[in-house]
Amino acid sequence: MGVSTSAPEEGIALVSVDYPPVNALPVQGWYDLAAAVRAAGADPSVRCVVLSATGRGFNAGVDIKEMQRTAGHDALIGANRGCYEAFAAVYDCEVPVVAAVHGFCLGGGIGLVGNADAIVASDDAAFGLPELDRGALGAATHLARLVPQHLMRALYYTSRTATAQELHRHGSVWRVVPREQLPDAALELAREIAAKDGTLIRLAKAAINGIDPVDVRRSYRFEQGFTFEANLSGVADRVRDTFGTEKEQQS
Repeated sequence: MGVSTSAPEEGIALVSVDYPPVNALPVQGWYDLAAAVRAAGADPSVRCVVLSATGRGFNAGVDIKEMQRTAGHDALIGANRGCYEAFAAVYDCEVPVVAAVHGFCLGGGIGLVGNADAIVASDDAAFGLPELDRGALGAATHLARLVPQHLMRALYYTSRTATAQELHRHGSVWRVVPREQLPDAALELAREIAAKDGTLIRLAKAAINGIDPVDVRRSYRFEQGFTFEANLSGVADRVRDTFGTEKEQQS
């Protein structure tokens, strides 16, 4: 259980997340993921990183139960900072990052794939931000990198999800494949990227990041301020306390 790194092929690092049962990461998990991605990108032998997960889904966001059992705001601050570090690690990774997404990709998962360079998804993948149902805000910055502005807003306000096929039509998902073919499909794209010159691919990553119209770090940090405000006002706890209850499941 946790975050692991392997080298499936020359020039490719595979960073895999495994936090049963649903890959909802605790605070330390976000920091561990950030460290693994940064280390992989800094390795001069690596020219592409594949970000994947095991289990039922790619990522279910932060571990809300950790927040519920932690007094005060330490868990919230830790999750905010941990997510910020993990999202930034993907974005700032010295080489391109390919996200291999299966099942659910929710909350913090959107932050990861929204900052990735390319996404390959299984045909059962679903993407969304259930933040308003969990007493939180954030990652609209990253959802806006996946879908057009008005669709982003509708998905955000309703907490609905979009399928991999829908994101493929919008151009944000490179390829949609049956679930059993996802590892090979992600490696196929990573292999093509890793065939490039290592120095040149790093320059290309830096150049492309440099022309982004939105500073994803600052934009996400701005959103996080409203998450903390919601917690200080008490509304976050009121909504979050329904998480996993019969009332929440019927809503």
